[in-house]
Amino acid sequence: MKNLRKGAILVLLVILATQSLEARLQSCKPSGKIRGKKPPPGQCNQENDSDCCQSGKFYTTYKCSPPVSGHTKAVLTINSFEKGGDGGGPSECDNNYHSDDTPVVALSTGWYSGGSRCLNNVTISANGQSVTAMVVDECDSTMGCDDDHDYQPPCPNNIVDASKAVKMVGSVECDNQYHSDDTPIVALSTGWFNKMNRCFKNITIYGNGNSVSAMVVDECDSKMGCDKEHDYQPPCDNNIVDASRAVWEALGVPEKDRGLMDIYWSDA
Repeated sequence: MKNLRKGAILVLLVILATQSLEARLQSCKPSGKIRGKKPPPGQCNQENDSDCCQSGKFYTTYKCSPPVSGHTKAVLTINSFEKGGDGGGPSECDNNYHSDDTPVVALSTGWYSGGSRCLNNVTISANGQSVTAMVVDECDSTMGCDDDHDYQPPCPNNIVDASKAVKMVGSVECDNQYHSDDTPIVALSTGWFNKMNRCFKNITIYGNGNSVSAMVVDECDSKMGCDKEHDYQPPCDNNIVDASRAVWEALGVPEKDRGLMDIYWSDA
């Protein structure tokens, strides 16, 4: 298993299986630093916006994770556990690959606890929803920037690195926040959303003889739908700018005419 993935980062609560952990979990300080190396050509799979080591940069390492409680705060990242995905080799717990459609996770070294949580379930809660996922791997907080870790940095010590099946717990992907209808914001179809690369960036929307600037905060999923995670709605078309009420108002569109309208847009 490799290290940090930046995709779909959000604050969440993780209910870890009750068990006795080492006293080192009660206090967690950095254990050292490693110097980054430039990945050789073709190394460091950047699927799911995985981070790659930078030459000469120092990265903090940890042998521990924050103390475990009934509801432990963590950061959720996205990873592919499939063969050829950015997760690298087979999962440590069972030496197998796992489908992106299966809710599985890797935990930072301290929480992984030498494999003592292998094949146990954790409950992940965010945005008023929760999902159960099985621990199958470690997100290594002690080492990185080498061939064994696909030249990715050491994992922070508070990571729950999850398959895409777990990702669907979230709603607004960019910041895990709800937004007022009075704020000009949009969700973009999957291709335009571009793996969160447009998060918090403004676009300019032209329609009805007017224009408005709006911030990208979410994805309108063009790949999946018709399930609980998508409110049993169909996949989004690939040319959608899904806008808040404030955007429609700024474009001067009467409420009775809102819903679908041909527009142009550009990066602001």
